[in-house]
Amino acid sequence: MQRREFMLTSAALAAGVVWPDSRAMAAFDPAPANGWRTFEVTTRVDLLGADGASRVWLPLPSVQEKDWIRPMGNLWQGNATTVQLLRNPAYGAEMLYAEWPRGETPALEVTSRIAARDRAIDLSHAGQAAPLSRADRRLYTKATKWLPTDGIVKKTALEITRGIKTDQAKAQAIYEWVVDNTFRNPKTRGCGRGDIRFMLESGDLSGKCADLNSLYVGLARAASLPARDVYGIRVADSRFGYKSLGKSGDISKAQHCRAEVWLDGHGWVPVDPADVRKVVLEEPPGGLTLTDEKVVDVRKRLFGAWEMNWLAYNTAHDLPLPNSRNVTVPFLMYPQGETAAGLLDSLDPTTFSYTITSRETTAPS
Repeated sequence: MQRREFMLTSAALAAGVVWPDSRAMAAFDPAPANGWRTFEVTTRVDLLGADGASRVWLPLPSVQEKDWIRPMGNLWQGNATTVQLLRNPAYGAEMLYAEWPRGETPALEVTSRIAARDRAIDLSHAGQAAPLSRADRRLYTKATKWLPTDGIVKKTALEITRGIKTDQAKAQAIYEWVVDNTFRNPKTRGCGRGDIRFMLESGDLSGKCADLNSLYVGLARAASLPARDVYGIRVADSRFGYKSLGKSGDISKAQHCRAEVWLDGHGWVPVDPADVRKVVLEEPPGGLTLTDEKVVDVRKRLFGAWEMNWLAYNTAHDLPLPNSRNVTVPFLMYPQGETAAGLLDSLDPTTFSYTITSRETTAPS
């Protein structure tokens, strides 16, 4: 195990064991009021025809914020010989790790429960959020392999924010620039890769959420604003009339990356320029323009607010998979699997089959 990157928070676990988060459970109301909703998300993995020993890494809800998301524990079952709950110390990203010996047909299912409610920040008034710690400021302004903050990224960020004095105005200017200059490409595999240097150097500012929102995060960091991607999955339909911004039932392909920027006094501010571009492309009838009323509305809404029909997994970048063959993934938003032949393609169901389903369990008010 790569002990400098991960720490083991539980030894091999017996099937059916639940790990509730005591901090969340202590404050959690089984029938929460004030907009709270509860969901169960179940991930089922089957590795048919696995060659030799097999391993799987499944992302678990790891983001805990008292005002908008509370993980409530996980329950697993399957035939793995080893199962471990692992946590990355830098980002707090949690995952369920399982392995099987040669000759076993791997099967694993994990159900996670969360409570979530919509979030919106009033940016028109001074806030009173506690300051960001020095460690977190360093973590969320540093460059990573896929989020460089020098070269063309720095140059672009300085051009966007030239003459702008406040952090809030800089954060919004970057948001507006990303919305104006990018577009969603339906041919992009999965949620994209997030190679923002290539996007800027090539002039191809297309992609999906892991591209467009990572571009926002990289530009914000290059402008000295703490920012981060938040990787997760949609768990329910939108209640605000945006058919493209929700998914319920079978959510196997509903992964979605969002972004946050830190503004002193307000704390982490939710943004999602990628979803503005998703509305432009996918809302009926046959796509919209930036001037359509529906787009104008969602563009205004998604700087400072999120509809929480969505589960947040983690904020981790360049994440090593412990016990793998020295594999580091750009982010952990999809199930990952490995056999003797190597890492499986998490976007190819012919080699790696999994289903993810969601169910709302909110008690009637």
